[in-house]
Amino acid sequence: MILLWTVLGLFFTGASPFSAPIFPFPPSPTDCVEAHRVCSIDPQCEALYRGLELCAADAAVSPLGEQAAAECLERQDALLSKHSSLLACKCQRGFRKEEQCLRIYWRVRLLPEDYELEISPYDNTLMDTRMASLVAASPSKQLDGENQCLKAAQDCGLYEKCGSLRSEYVLACTKRVPQTNRCNQHKCHRALRRFLERVPEEYSLGVLFCPCTNTMCGERRRKTIVPSCSYQEMDGIQPNCLHQQNFCRRDDLCRSRLADFLQNCQPSPLKASGCLRDSAGLCLRAYTGLIGTIMTPNYISNSSADVSLWCNCEGSGNQWQDCLRLQHMFTHNSCLRNSISWMENPSSLPADITPPPAPRPSPLVQEDELLSNNHLPEHNDIVEETEEEEELRTQMEEETDEGGQFDVIPQYSERATISNLGSSVAGGAASLTARPPKPILLLLLLLSACLSWG
Repeated sequence: MILLWTVLGLFFTGASPFSAPIFPFPPSPTDCVEAHRVCSIDPQCEALYRGLELCAADAAVSPLGEQAAAECLERQDALLSKHSSLLACKCQRGFRKEEQCLRIYWRVRLLPEDYELEISPYDNTLMDTRMASLVAASPSKQLDGENQCLKAAQDCGLYEKCGSLRSEYVLACTKRVPQTNRCNQHKCHRALRRFLERVPEEYSLGVLFCPCTNTMCGERRRKTIVPSCSYQEMDGIQPNCLHQQNFCRRDDLCRSRLADFLQNCQPSPLKASGCLRDSAGLCLRAYTGLIGTIMTPNYISNSSADVSLWCNCEGSGNQWQDCLRLQHMFTHNSCLRNSISWMENPSSLPADITPPPAPRPSPLVQEDELLSNNHLPEHNDIVEETEEEEELRTQMEEETDEGGQFDVIPQYSERATISNLGSSVAGGAASLTARPPKPILLLLLLLSACLSWG
């Protein structure tokens, strides 16, 4: 009877005696804003962090001297030894506090090593990386000679949020600064980022990656990013790619987006997708994240899907190979090329690509399914899909994804971003199988178990 009252007490207080030990989900990386908040409670930690901010301000004016750099690195080591969460923290792309989070992320990496500049500061653990959630932007049926980019622009215009934000960035990128022949590139970039972060991907990516078979369509696609302002110089002279990269790395947002691209679009000939991380979805999102920065890429012609930065390697000296490597990440990158090609033509997706596993149901949903089968799990039970169930689920998702039709335009949410809108397919599939909890059944099973024990 003591056990019965203990279980009933847990039940009526909303706690589950099974959920904690049965379903051990690894926590997501700590957000850097939250990690800094914890640090600020400790006066010593906050003092060390403020010292690093002063070091960063000095480094932004001129390179730190040997003694100053040593003192700053000593502060950094002292800070991270006491609050390691600041070293492991990550940020969310497109969120309201993104720039604040990135500032914290880079302050505790005051003088990052070269390899650290190619590690993404963004947390992708909750992102749906499957191509199925992205190819929804591609038309399921393409008519010969139809201008798909014009159609994508018209679809965007019919959706109020997409149309208004697209008009906003077109105006910002074409309006000349008074008494000059230049646009305000900073405003142009900011408006482009707003469009890509606030408009659902089935509209924004449909405009960026619409398939083309003729030059008129290709020209419209190339001008989607408004090249004359977003990345080209008015005098038409291309900058050196390494100079452009160095300029980008002085800005927390730009170097974060570049690091995200360099990590998630790293090519590999050993993967079916051509990507080292074997996720074309992650690469496409990272590539899109560069648009609206000084490293904005674009299509190089009206007759192909090849992309490039607006820069060259002239005057690179003994850094010629480094410059070519950066250029080739756009012009000779099998991961990026395959990702864009599959976005334009979903039917060409190779069958041997293994998508990342779909998000598992929540512990409460899994527990309810177990209890509905009259089975009380042991504390070390882990729910696994059988191979047959997984194959059937994958087949059903593929059939759903291949439909490619949007009968209802989704409602826009202010909190929606490019990093969390791609999970609608997986979320929809999960909602079809998930059933609401049955507290009465749980109570009856617990009573039955206790009576049988007594």
